[in-house]
Amino acid sequence: MIKVLVADDQALVRGGLVAILNLEPDLTVVAEVGDGDQVLPAARRSEPDVALLDVQMPGMDGITATEGLRSSVPGCRVLICTTFGRPGYFARAMAAGAAGFILKDAPPEQLVDAIRRVHAGLRAVDPTLAAESLATGTNPLTEREREVLRAALRGGTAAEIAKALHLSNGTVRNHLSSAIGKTDAANGPDAARIADQNGWL
Repeated sequence: MIKVLVADDQALVRGGLVAILNLEPDLTVVAEVGDGDQVLPAARRSEPDVALLDVQMPGMDGITATEGLRSSVPGCRVLICTTFGRPGYFARAMAAGAAGFILKDAPPEQLVDAIRRVHAGLRAVDPTLAAESLATGTNPLTEREREVLRAALRGGTAAEIAKALHLSNGTVRNHLSSAIGKTDAANGPDAARIADQNGWL
């Protein structure tokens, strides 16, 4: 029996995933959580074979949770299941140690097959997304540039971003300028939008 942990902040989606998986004779859901901060404690308690994680959740995101599971529950393999098919998310998830990445609009049988493949030590990735990730390339942004762009995405002037991040106005302008060049954007908000769409933030 393959023991599965399901983490998704949307209760309806989470309930649907649990129902689909529990119909399979060789799968059983041993834990379900709706918040990223609950993933590691639930995994330590239930010792799942596979964790099915969403990327965007309250608290810890799915990619950070993947890294945590690798170190604290090494026997658990991770399959990312998300609505956000962004090349940057795919690349970051795989770099964090995920064994698979599948989109929520995949047919149920594809999801079930992906769980079985991941449990067997294989990879299970959306082929279109893998190709897009190769075409897009690696994330060109530094950690500080990502931090500035995340703040820009929420809105605000360079001065407001500088105050929020405890940086000088000039430093923020330099990071924005660098990010604009790396993303071929027209301005800071455009750079933030492009980076977000690629999953680089």
